[in-house]
Amino acid sequence: MSFNDNVQLDPSQVQDRRGMGRGTKIGGGIGGGIILLLAALFGINPQLLEGLAGTVQEPQSTGSAPACESGADADARLDCRITGTVNSLNAFWPAYLAQYNTEYPRPTTVIFSQATNTGCGGATSEVGPFYCPADTTAYFDPGFFQDLVDRFGSSGGPLAQEYVVAHEFGHHVQNILGNLDRAQQDPQGPQSGAVRVELQADCYAGLWVRHATTQQDPKTGQPFLEPLTQQDLNDALSAASAVGDDRIQKAATGRVSPEAWTHGSSEQRQKWFYQGYKTGDINQCDTFSAASL
Repeated sequence: MSFNDNVQLDPSQVQDRRGMGRGTKIGGGIGGGIILLLAALFGINPQLLEGLAGTVQEPQSTGSAPACESGADADARLDCRITGTVNSLNAFWPAYLAQYNTEYPRPTTVIFSQATNTGCGGATSEVGPFYCPADTTAYFDPGFFQDLVDRFGSSGGPLAQEYVVAHEFGHHVQNILGNLDRAQQDPQGPQSGAVRVELQADCYAGLWVRHATTQQDPKTGQPFLEPLTQQDLNDALSAASAVGDDRIQKAATGRVSPEAWTHGSSEQRQKWFYQGYKTGDINQCDTFSAASL
């Protein structure tokens, strides 16, 4: 979705750490780290890779991106689009969760390149976007969005990128509601807690899309985003499909192994994103009670 040109962005909601760290430690994100994925496919305990991981230098300072000032900037630049999406999400979720007597502590958002330190350990661009519950922070390397197109065959449209940001914020909402740790309790398999956690985050991303075009910028009273088009929806569904476990496994190894799934199939990811979009109701995102995913 495109932003309304006159919306005023708040770049203070996003830390910019680009160029401030180096390292080789890996972890899981929206599509899972490729090395960790291959380890799971071949029955290797990912913890055994810890000794192969390096460290990340602590960033000396962080800042925001002052050039990200308007919706027009968000349409023109990817880092500003991330910032604008974060602004919209941070405007939407507090009011929505208030209906359920739930407070929304705003997460931190970090844009980085190559590597950065996190509350969950050192991380590199290989992990893709991810949310760390230890420091309640969502991390994004803008380079991933080109990988999403080049390596995974996703559309490069705006809502494909915005979906990724909204998915990670979905994990923050799960953290608030106490569901995020279910992924660790049952970490692998087609019906696992990990898959249900990821599909619920997809549903929450779709829920935000349902309401995003009416969510107003508190400074101007104007909606952050322009009305949704069918192409926008196609872009988001394309991104959801691109990061399905079956599609990533097929590309990496030539075969599909459902017993190693951690995020769900392409079809499931599209289904649950659309469920959130279609209903706009968080109660319809209960993947944990679903008999069939």
